[in-house]
Amino acid sequence: MGFQTEFNSVCKFKSAQELYELMEYGKCKMVKSGFRIYPTGQKVIAYTPENKAAAIVRISASIAEINFQGSEITSVEMELVRKLTEEESRVQTALAHEMFFGEHE
Repeated sequence: MGFQTEFNSVCKFKSAQELYELMEYGKCKMVKSGFRIYPTGQKVIAYTPENKAAAIVRISASIAEINFQGSEITSVEMELVRKLTEEESRVQTALAHEMFFGEHE
């Protein structure tokens, strides 16, 4: 029996502001709906809202909780490891489109 992991989309930013905070300050936090598991210490690729690979980040914290409105959420804190070069971004973007963001069979 297989399962869907969060590794491919953990850092797909929904807004340019979230990505800006990561690139400018080296750290950021995003909130995802539902309970999810993100491995602390894991390095992953961060993607822009347009699905373009932008950087390598490390997950520094992952907290799943039920908020005051009764919704299940997971907060993920991450730190910038480094920005990708243009070539790295191009290759990672193409691979991610084929594997995750493109059409699913």
